[in-house]
Amino acid sequence: MRNFYFNHDGNVDDLVSLLLLLPMPDVNLLGVGVTDADGYVDPATSASRKIIDVFGGADCQTTVAKSNSRAIHQFPKEWRLSAFSFDDFPILNEKRTINTPLMEKPAHLDMIDKIMQSATKVTLVMTGPLTDLARALAIKPEITANIERLYWMGGALNGQGNVAEPQQDGTMEWNAYWDPEAVQTVWQSDLDITLVALDSTNQVPLTPELRWRWASQRQYPALDLIGQGYSLVHSFEANSTYYLWDVLTTLVSNYPELVESKLVKTAVLTQGPGAGRTYIDNEKGRVVDFVTQVNADAFYDKIDELAQSAPYQK
Repeated sequence: MRNFYFNHDGNVDDLVSLLLLLPMPDVNLLGVGVTDADGYVDPATSASRKIIDVFGGADCQTTVAKSNSRAIHQFPKEWRLSAFSFDDFPILNEKRTINTPLMEKPAHLDMIDKIMQSATKVTLVMTGPLTDLARALAIKPEITANIERLYWMGGALNGQGNVAEPQQDGTMEWNAYWDPEAVQTVWQSDLDITLVALDSTNQVPLTPELRWRWASQRQYPALDLIGQGYSLVHSFEANSTYYLWDVLTTLVSNYPELVESKLVKTAVLTQGPGAGRTYIDNEKGRVVDFVTQVNADAFYDKIDELAQSAPYQK
């Protein structure tokens, strides 16, 4: 059994990632931190607790902590609103009470507690900004000794980002852009890092066929919730595609055989119109394990397998 800590930022892909972590047979999810980034933190925290209540199983001891970290550059409001809808899905609200504990400490302090109290090294999965980890490192840098590896969904190494904001050059990915200095802080640590960047996920798009695949299995409650969740997600911009960024990162953390990767030296810009850009720097960069190829069929099959096995408690 491996101990995990999951830190996310509350959009559909993050919440589906949490749902899929819970039934992994060899994963003990110590805690969940929720950041006020790609989803509003209050409904995202509430939805996280409800997901654990409904799909965590009778013996689940996972707790949730709300982050008080704040953005350098905040996500667009229109993207963040889906957290409210997800939190209102009927399948998560058959009970009027929420049993999963909400920790009193903010998420970066909860992260420190959970990691330091773990008897074995913790696998850290982060599908939002790195701010909570950067704050934790500033307070207690020795936590790195008890972290097996960081799996982060963030960055773009091919220069094609997803930020289209005034006075920015478009080369950065949003999780890095939210707080570029946090990325720099984590990059300066001695953590082993697996990087799932935008260019890592091009082989796992959200397609009409995938939506139908989930709809055809809605007799499984977790797959019904996944289908409902992604019904909130549509890319209406020209030439825009939604990819399963966070879910890929989450599954790679426990099923590395789903992907191929290579060691590369990378760096991050923290200032100017490229603030948040992650890039190859073969001279001064720090080494990360960069995901390059995905076995898409095996990846989609693993989603089905985990969701079908998820316990369901009304």
